Amino acid sequence: MSILDPRIAIVGAGPAGIYAADILLGLAPTASIDLFEKLPAPYGLVRYGVAPDHPRIRKITDALHDVIRDPRIRLRCNVDIGTDITIDELRAAYDGVIVATGADLDVRLDIPGIDLPGSFGAADFVAWYDGHPDVPRDWPLTAESVAVLGAGNVALDVTRILAVHAPALDHTDTPDHVLAQLAASPLRDVHLFARRGPADVRFSALELRELAAQHDVDVIVDPEDVVLDAHAERMIAQFSQRRIIVRTLTEWAGRDHVGTASRRIHLHLRQRPVRLLGSDGVTGIEMERTASDELGRMVGTGELLRYDVGAVYRAVGYRSTPVPGMPFDDEAGVVPHVEGRVVDDAGMPIPRLYATGWIKRGPVGLIGSTKSDAAQTVAHLVEDLETGESIARDDDPIAHLTGAVDFEGWLRIDVAERHAGAARGRERTKLVERAEMLAHAAHEEMTEIAR
Repeated sequence: MSILDPRIAIVGAGPAGIYAADILLGLAPTASIDLFEKLPAPYGLVRYGVAPDHPRIRKITDALHDVIRDPRIRLRCNVDIGTDITIDELRAAYDGVIVATGADLDVRLDIPGIDLPGSFGAADFVAWYDGHPDVPRDWPLTAESVAVLGAGNVALDVTRILAVHAPALDHTDTPDHVLAQLAASPLRDVHLFARRGPADVRFSALELRELAAQHDVDVIVDPEDVVLDAHAERMIAQFSQRRIIVRTLTEWAGRDHVGTASRRIHLHLRQRPVRLLGSDGVTGIEMERTASDELGRMVGTGELLRYDVGAVYRAVGYRSTPVPGMPFDDEAGVVPHVEGRVVDDAGMPIPRLYATGWIKRGPVGLIGSTKSDAAQTVAHLVEDLETGESIARDDDPIAHLTGAVDFEGWLRIDVAERHAGAARGRERTKLVERAEMLAHAAHEEMTEIAR
């Protein structure tokens, strides 16, 4: 028996959750969706995980906005799952529940000294410069020399923002307190370390080139770091993106005019962290040179190097926060599932419970890749709707959520940010304080302007 007019809950109003809603409405046009978000504003990773100088990626919000304005979707931000409403309550009230809460924690790096003051996770730093309402407003930008660990785009973002001169962000939505602290930073050198070689780093070619596009920032590459071994030669012969990256790094290594800028980015390849140095805080980092074995795996060579740095930023991966009331694989950092159907300890599907996005597959892939992931999960949900029975619907399951921010409330926040931005000659200035965001959301006089 098919469920007519199904009612679905989606937890997480980032790209994964919104893409799932869009796909679901295409497959089940009579469905109604309640879209929950723990923050006062939607868009998740696009709003709080993308560097402010990447407006082309942030434009994804235009497409996401077009989805959540659909009258079949009720947006409810500022709702904490497990506190305001539980997973069990959602399962009892909805024909299907999709969890799409993403990955917001740093993967731990277990080396000596990792817990010293001055050792930071990239997730926390990104949340700070993106104006996340639940992180401290101050960041200790006191070091003249810092290290960034990682071979992916997050490591590039962290490196670029650390090295940027604050006026370069004046046109973005960066909050004023972030601009002020970046402007006061005494930083001179950023050392970016990747344990992989030039043909194996996970940077995108476009983001890599952005490092050298900054004003008054030099990028320095040791020519020895871009010498290709047999493994690297095989990689660049097979993959065009890797050829572009190697070509870029080789061009930088061949420059003879670098070192004159007030800030420098040093790219170090084939080095892995061994320990952080210091007693009361980070004073340096010890690295070990690596090399590729015959299978392309990076192995230590035993050669150690030390660098004097006053802070270390770890960009070695993200993992998800467990959702209260939902199974979680602590080792893998994801929800246990079979193609999006959440399963219990015995491997059996839990009725009406699904997952999509990074909490389903881990933090891999670009924002757009979450569409295919959501399509798989939604397809299984629709299959189950076609054979299931509708749950009882005597009451509105979210009527008690009086502190929630609905779509109209979000539009009022959006208007306030755009007004603040216009005063600065920019598109918007992001609101940061949760209380201020909620005050604007509740300001009903702004409703007509918001529309």
